[in-house]
Amino acid sequence: MSPMRLIILAVAGLAAVAAAFLVRGMASQPSEPVTVAETKTIIQEVEVSQTKVLVAAGDLPVGTLLSPSDFRWADWPEATVNPSYFTEGMAPDAMETLAGSVVRTSLFLDEPILPQKIVQKGETGFMAALLSPGKRAVSVEISPESASAGFILPDDRVDVILTYEIEVLQGQEMVEQTIVVTAMENVRVLAIDQIFGEIDGVPALTGSTATLELTPEEAELMSLSARRSTISLTLRSHADAGENNGETIARLDLISDDQGGQGNQVMIFRNGNMSSGG
Repeated sequence: MSPMRLIILAVAGLAAVAAAFLVRGMASQPSEPVTVAETKTIIQEVEVSQTKVLVAAGDLPVGTLLSPSDFRWADWPEATVNPSYFTEGMAPDAMETLAGSVVRTSLFLDEPILPQKIVQKGETGFMAALLSPGKRAVSVEISPESASAGFILPDDRVDVILTYEIEVLQGQEMVEQTIVVTAMENVRVLAIDQIFGEIDGVPALTGSTATLELTPEEAELMSLSARRSTISLTLRSHADAGENNGETIARLDLISDDQGGQGNQVMIFRNGNMSSGG
């Protein structure tokens, strides 16, 4: 083998040994730690100024007669408070003040109360807002004797009783006879003009006019009855208010003279049967 080839092989061997030591040294060196950036989320609380606003405690349909339990105070962002809202700071007694008002426009749960959506007592349109759809308000004169001695109150239910006189032909003589008939049952009382007075020397609430909620046909019956009869109101139990789905039961046949037997008719008995005469 030539000397030159031997020199090349020796150099290659030394290079291989040097490379092996270099790789071994690099493998024995400790690896440097990898730094991972940590992301921190910072939640900053921003204080929002709030105030107490009067809101509906539930869904309130049109015509609802409001009571304090229909309201509640709710937290409301002060920046969005409408000047028309009832706030606890400006009207702390709003619940009591608005009790007895009537809902003019439907209110929903947690909706702020606005003056435009309710009708307060004494305001124009109060009675119209109180009426159920299709009903009419009819006033009738009463007395303590004809209206349960002053115990009838708004939103009570009453029966309307008519008392009138008719002439009956018995034999050869005309005899007056008193007729008593229940003309309407389960009538809702809208209002009654009560004042403090006395009954037999005892202080009591008395009134001279009651306003009833009736259909147009029932209003006609009441108007006719007021002209021809004495009207009495009898107080019903609250447990009976749901009778006939809460609707009034009326004797509309009494509007007809020939069927009702009212007015100045003469009643004639023949063979035990009663008929009307002119």
